[in-house]
Amino acid sequence: MKLKTIETENFASGVLGAAKYRAMPVKYPVLFLMGGFIYGALEVIVKRGDTHISMFALGGLCFLLIGALNEKIPLLLRMFSGAIIITLLEFISGLIFNIWLGQRVWDYSHLPLNLMGQVCLWFTIAWFFLCLPGIWLGGYLKWRLFGEKKPIFIRRGGSAPQK
Repeated sequence: MKLKTIETENFASGVLGAAKYRAMPVKYPVLFLMGGFIYGALEVIVKRGDTHISMFALGGLCFLLIGALNEKIPLLLRMFSGAIIITLLEFISGLIFNIWLGQRVWDYSHLPLNLMGQVCLWFTIAWFFLCLPGIWLGGYLKWRLFGEKKPIFIRRGGSAPQK
């Protein structure tokens, strides 16, 4: 009987592992789309009533990169790293779309502590705080949709990591 139980467990883990592997090609496009839609919605609601397609791509890329930050890194350091990632990508995007291509997607030159009108300290601080729900949502989606390890913020009572 024990042998049969072990075989069943190995078979089940093999099947579940195969299902997880098949889901992997979909994982990054889904997370990219989620990040793009969320960022686009934030722009429409909070900032200016519309958005630019480049912001969709930027939001998707930021969501992927912030989601790739290791869970073993302290939360505040992940939030800080996320804010830096977003600010750097926003600066690069601003140089490309606003300055080089002349699209005028945004202009922070009227705000204090800006760099070439493309980024400013106040938005970096806002990104720091917005990284918290982004980190939570990314971990939750990877757990629920793609069978990854349950995020530490969902585990109860400081239990050991679960798969």
